[in-house]
Parts: sequence; C-alpha cells; structure tokens
Amino acid sequence: MNISEKNFNKILHVFLCLIAVAMIFRKPCSLLIILFAAFNLIFLKKLNYSKTSLILIACIASPVLLELLMFWNNDSFAKGLKAIEKSTSLLIFPLFIIGNYQRVNFFKIAKTYAIVTTLIMLFFFLRFLIIYPELMNKYLNGIDLWEMGYQFADSIGIHAPALNMHLAFVSVCALYFIFESFRNQEKTIVKMARFIVFLLSFFFVLFVNTRMALINVLIGFLIVFFFEIRSKFNTKKIAITAAAVLVLLGGITFFFVQKNPYMKEKYSSVTFAYMDKVGKLDEIDHPEIKVFNSLVTRVSIWKSAWELSVKNLPFGVGASDGKPELNKYYKATNQQFLAKYEFPTHNQFLDFLLKFGILGPFVVFLYIFTIGYLGYDLKNAMILSFFLIFFTSNLTDDFLLRFDGIAFSGLWFSIFGSYWLQQKITLDKVPAVV
Repeated sequence: MNISEKNFNKILHVFLCLIAVAMIFRKPCSLLIILFAAFNLIFLKKLNYSKTSLILIACIASPVLLELLMFWNNDSFAKGLKAIEKSTSLLIFPLFIIGNYQRVNFFKIAKTYAIVTTLIMLFFFLRFLIIYPELMNKYLNGIDLWEMGYQFADSIGIHAPALNMHLAFVSVCALYFIFESFRNQEKTIVKMARFIVFLLSFFFVLFVNTRMALINVLIGFLIVFFFEIRSKFNTKKIAITAAAVLVLLGGITFFFVQKNPYMKEKYSSVTFAYMDKVGKLDEIDHPEIKVFNSLVTRVSIWKSAWELSVKNLPFGVGASDGKPELNKYYKATNQQFLAKYEFPTHNQFLDFLLKFGILGPFVVFLYIFTIGYLGYDLKNAMILSFFLIFFTSNLTDDFLLRFDGIAFSGLWFSIFGSYWLQQKITLDKVPAVV
C-alpha cells in the first residue's frame, strides 16, 4: 500500500495523541493500540532500528521479557498467558514508536495530550455535578470528604490513584507550555488559554485528592521552575510568570483546604496513625474505617510481601501467582483484615521480587530509572517529572500490574526515547517545533 510520508506522519501522530488521551479509558485505548499495531504492520518497511534503539526497546520491554523468561514458574498456563497479555503494549509501543523515532514530535504530542485530557476531565466534572448532585452537596457541606475523589474517579471507570497519576503529569505538561508560550512570544489569548488549561488541570488533581499525586505534582512544578529559571531565556519574564502561577496555585490550594478541612487531617494524623500496629491491624477497632488507606496498612502489606518473597527466593512464586500466594500468606499469619480485602503488594519492587525473585526488582529499577536517565540527559523537565511521578507512585502502589500503568508508562517511555534518539543520533540538530 502506498502512502505519502506526510500522510503517514499525520496518521502516526493522530494515533499517538488518541492513545495518550484515551489512556484513562481501558477498552477504547486497547482498541486503539490494536489498530495502531495493525497500521504499523501494514507499513512495516518504514520502521528503522539502530543498535542504540534496540537497546532502548529492550529496556522498555524488559518487564514483559522477564515474564516470558520466567513463564515456566507459573502454576497455571492460562493465567500465565493472561499476565503476559496485559503487558503486550510494552512490546507494541517501543517496536512501532521507536521504530519511527525520527517522525515522533514529542512536544506536539505532549501539548495535545495536556489540552485534550484537561477538556475531557472538565466534561466529566460537569457530568458529575449533574448526575451526582447529592455527592457535591455532601462535599460542600463537609460530609464524607474523603470519598469524593474516589467517587469521581469511579464515575469515569478508573481507580483514583491511577487517574491522579495521569492528571499530575498533565498538570506538569500544562505548566511547561505556559513558559513555552512566553518563550515563543505567543499571542496574549494563547497565553491566557494555557493558564486556564493549567489551572483546570491542577484543580482536578486537588479534586481527586490522592496523596502521592499531589506531592508529586508540586515537586514537578518545582522541577519546571528550576529548569526555566536556569535557562538562557528572559529571567524577568520567567520570574513574573512563576510568581503569577504561585499566587494562583496558592489561591486554589487555600480554597480547597477551606472547603475540605479533611485534607489537613488526611495528610497528617490519618496517614501516620497506628504505626505501632504494623502486622497487627486486627487489633484496631474497625480497621477498614480507621486505617484502610493509612501508611500502617501499606507497611503491613510490605512486611508480609517481603517475608513471603524471602521464602521463595531465588525465582519467586510466578507472575500469575503473586496475589493468590500473598492472600494465602495473610491467612496463614492470621491477618484477617488484609485477607478479607485481598490487598496487593502496593509496591512494584516488592511485587516483582515476590513474582520473579532476585531478577524482579532489578528489572523494575532498569525500567523506571532509564526514564530518569533520559530526562537527566536531555535536561527536560517534563521527562524528569514523569520519572518522579511514576517512580514514587510505584513505591506505594504497583502500576506495572495495571493497564493504566503499563500502557501509560510504555507509551510515554517510547515517546521520550524517540525524542532522545532524535537528539543523539539524527544529524539534523534543529530543535523540534513546539
């Protein structure tokens, strides 16, 4: 089939933008990934690889390659295949995105992603106001404030921490492009539109209100500020923009804390309550009410996962058997609360240690820290912020178990890798158009 280079590039970017935006909707995104793979298979001759790009592809695909390597350790052939199926995007994305690395426009994709995702969140927020007015009334009256973000995420069909991981990156991208609009001396109306997108994106991070995402987005903002301030561009304009953004962020945060006093409690006493009950959660009266999302529950899970992992070294229990074996261990150690709710490991390093043994944590480290290396080498605030968001999210959760973590990281890792290859390999060093 013949197609012009211009049309091929357009279709490639439409696919990448659509997949990025649809990432919070599993079924539509899965269909888009299948169509994206089919499209690239039709034009297989356009793919181009080098030794460097193949090494990068191996890093991105390392989690699924580990699953294939350790497939023999699964108790169930069918369940082992199912575990691999969830990770196939870690092969599809690097093969077809890195294979087209010279055609990928990182900044254009990131800009489209930030704007469209924010508009989609605005639509679902307005929908939430209309369909669930009773929940908003409870929120405005200070009743059950802890549940609001989770209810909103559930109305979209995604887990709140996963949604807020996406929104944190969206907000960082939106802030980055505010500075870019001043750097490129765009029209005032464009600058105002970027401010509005940024404020809305940060509003949604606060509304969903998960701890790691809020901390990460604020640190991400600091990374963007740091890189902009140390750049060669007009320091006065950067300072004015930064001051305006900080005032607006402070105002929005103050408004939320006033309307949601539970935030003070959540980020202090609730998080660190009952730390003397690690491994003994059943001694707490109604633990599902008092410590369901507290640090003590996470630490109790980590303790059990570590103990079970040590017993199953050097090869682990198998990719399909991690959660069932952990649930059995909860019961064997008489931890009824953890057994009742069948908590997963909530730490990606421990999860892979449990499943794959000694190799597991090394693969997670390679996968995540290669993203950090790309950001550091490119001195790019968005990539470094993504690394921070994904790394810390996987310290308190296990996003390489979930589609919204696997595909999310695999897509952006491949896009970041393409941009890195453009800078390191392509002879044409003209900066990408933003």
